[in-house]
Amino acid sequence: MFVAASTRCFSDRPFDEACQQLTDLEYDRVELWLSEGSGHLQPAETAQDPERFAARFRELTRMTPIAINIDGDFELSTLIGLSKVAKLLRITQITIPASPVGTPFNTEIDRLREFLAVANQDGVRLSLKTETGRLTEDPHTAVELCQSVNGFGLTLDPSYYICGPSRGKSYDQVYPYVYHTQLRDTTSEQLQVQVGLGEVEYNRLINQLRREDYNLALSVEMIPEFSRDTDRALEMRKMRMLLDSLL
Repeated sequence: MFVAASTRCFSDRPFDEACQQLTDLEYDRVELWLSEGSGHLQPAETAQDPERFAARFRELTRMTPIAINIDGDFELSTLIGLSKVAKLLRITQITIPASPVGTPFNTEIDRLREFLAVANQDGVRLSLKTETGRLTEDPHTAVELCQSVNGFGLTLDPSYYICGPSRGKSYDQVYPYVYHTQLRDTTSEQLQVQVGLGEVEYNRLINQLRREDYNLALSVEMIPEFSRDTDRALEMRKMRMLLDSLL
């Protein structure tokens, strides 16, 4: 396993500034966060010209890109373009959101199969983020989705199981399906707190992943809205040092 950081940590800034901030904090692997509602990176725009974006990224930073995270709903054409971006940058992992709670299970299965067929053409693995308000907010449903669409995995964000509808319940059943992780410290009442003041059992989480032969990223994903700008760099350093010490 290795430590990485998401550009979401600095998604309130332009993409080039976010990359520079992560480099200054001594992260050498990066996850690209894309959202249509941000001024950071927008999925549809990035997908329009994969070659141009890949060239831009290589000019901006020497960090190694390890994953793409699409936040929010998107069209199939966007995934086609982003899969090309991933192939050009030698990224093998794309995280997408599950459909909202209330979506019929069979409808979601059909959607995921269509997406998977696209990603497979470029050798990219797809995973669903475990997230409140989406079908994956329930660990059992998250696992059932993976079992129903062979080849789909999960991006484990334990914060939403600690501080969400499943709080207090075990989510151990998801570990065999984890393709990627996104981490911050959390309590049952607050989605993001200062590192060391939360309830995320990082050592246990890492040991559970090791039992499943997981050898991929532990991606730090701080949410800017929940942290003061003056504290963010310190929290990012603390998280990197904590995870490094456990590896």
